Amino acid sequence: MTARDTIAFTVRSLYGFRVRTILMLTAMAIGVAAVVMLTALGEGARRFVAEQFSALGTNLLIVLPGRSETTGGPPPMLGETPRDLTLHDALALQRIPGVRRVAPVSLGNAEISVGARNREVLIVGTSGDYRHIRQLNIGQGRFLETPDPTRVVPECVIGNEVRKQMYGVQAALGQWLRLGDRRCRVVGILGTEQHSLGVSMDEIVLVPVALAMAMFNKESLFRVLVEARSRDRLKQVDNAILTAIRTRHEGEDDVTVISQDAVLATFDTILRALTYAVAGIAAIALAVAGVLIMNIMLIAVTQRTAEIGLLKAIGARPRQITLLFLSEAATLSMSGAVVGWIIGEFGAWAMAQAYPDVPIGAPAWAVLAALGVALFTGVLFGIMPAKRAAKLDPVAALSRR
Repeated sequence: MTARDTIAFTVRSLYGFRVRTILMLTAMAIGVAAVVMLTALGEGARRFVAEQFSALGTNLLIVLPGRSETTGGPPPMLGETPRDLTLHDALALQRIPGVRRVAPVSLGNAEISVGARNREVLIVGTSGDYRHIRQLNIGQGRFLETPDPTRVVPECVIGNEVRKQMYGVQAALGQWLRLGDRRCRVVGILGTEQHSLGVSMDEIVLVPVALAMAMFNKESLFRVLVEARSRDRLKQVDNAILTAIRTRHEGEDDVTVISQDAVLATFDTILRALTYAVAGIAAIALAVAGVLIMNIMLIAVTQRTAEIGLLKAIGARPRQITLLFLSEAATLSMSGAVVGWIIGEFGAWAMAQAYPDVPIGAPAWAVLAALGVALFTGVLFGIMPAKRAAKLDPVAALSRR
């Protein structure tokens, strides 16, 4: 029996039992499609987080108030700090060799109003370096350019959505905007469709950091963003920041310095683990499909005993009978896997259309693994029916006993 005869026999067998073939193809296709779609979603989430962190800037260190120790409390789970992280602390960091930019950050929510229009927005108090660190685009006007960050200057930069809601079709530049009990002149408008870690920059108002701290009656900063001159100097700058703050805080280590790369690496590890986990869960469907193939093939052996007996009567050896049934199982598995791959890719495409900001796409390793596991399980679970068919006695098989 030649390879051509084996292929022809397999095709005729699959076509002759169409219901059985469709059931096995469907089972395998569902398993592969599940693997492709779930890994595409997990990989998309990982890429999205990586892109969002890259938008924060490069060579970035984040200084947070509080010791880097767990307290058993809610996130960020930092220990209590005996001193605030002040604006003067942030200004002192600018004198560290290897530091390119420093942007103090103070946050709060306030109601803004123009005439009869009002809404609540997030107020970000910062300095001019914030624009370069966060790679923000200015659509109109300019960014905050206060020479002395300790001065309370009544100016602001607004997001594009804030501009639309507060001023409509009127020009916003140079106009006054009320922030709580204070008034600020609009000096700039951010470009459209800017996001950071899923937060739309269109919905915020940026003001000088001293103004924000005065508005919200805060002495401590939310955090300080420090940009090093190069990636090679990150560790050096990290140590210098801790030394500088320790000196200013009377020997207390009461701040935490984390790097953007460290945060990204942590998220990357977590999301990769989740992707592998959901891929493993989806792969269970492939094992279930393999069991279904084995059961149906065992039934097929019973239904085709006369056919097997005839093949053995005309000289087919047990090895050839085994090969015929394994070929049928492998063809079913691979065909179902290819159909499932196509369905999975279509599902991933549909999710990408529904969530265009997330780069959803199945990684190559997941597709290859799904196809390989599908073929392996099909052949593995096809061995038992194939061996059973090969052991049939030709006389008993022809008499259907």
